[in-house]
Amino acid sequence: MTYRGLILDFVGVLTADVTDVIGAWCVREGLPPQAWHEALTVDPEGRERYLALEAGRLTQAEWNRHTAVQLGLADADNLMGRVWADVRRADDMIALAVAARAAGMKVAMLSNSFGLDPYDPYAHAGVWDLFDVAVISEREGVAKPDPAIYQLTLDRMQLTGADCVFVDDQPVNLPPAAALGITTVHADGDPGYVGRLAALLGLSPAPGTPRAV
Repeated sequence: MTYRGLILDFVGVLTADVTDVIGAWCVREGLPPQAWHEALTVDPEGRERYLALEAGRLTQAEWNRHTAVQLGLADADNLMGRVWADVRRADDMIALAVAARAAGMKVAMLSNSFGLDPYDPYAHAGVWDLFDVAVISEREGVAKPDPAIYQLTLDRMQLTGADCVFVDDQPVNLPPAAALGITTVHADGDPGYVGRLAALLGLSPAPGTPRAV
């Protein structure tokens, strides 16, 4: 099958794995390695606050202040940016996105936001210019896995689900895309998955290309 569109998540797809980087930051701050993860996803209030950030109901600066208190940190200034400062791009996926666009495919980013100001993670990674379409949950007021944001992405690409491949590292985000006829690929961290994606799209790099580390 010939695909006409490629839709990419940001964290864990266009970035290298963030777990060790964020864990190391926690340790440097005198926190347990899992403190960040637990504050954002395990603690009920922290989870609700993060969902509000994703949907644009809370600014990043406001979120920084609340989360610094939650973690017991005295300095809330650019907290998100400090945590993410050492996160690196996934150069293999960046190269594939460039190749897809050069081959005439429309390339989109579909990302659940973690704020754009004062820290813009997409600018930090240098990925804005890779895309024909960028759909960021903060700007739309809706986040994955809500089906509406997938349909919005297709509409802005002016493509059908059957035309597109969607890549995300979170399994929960894949079924709503599949329900729209989009071919889904789980970015599961396997070293060969970018090569297999390239083969699916009929693009270089060839299968077996390792992920950035």
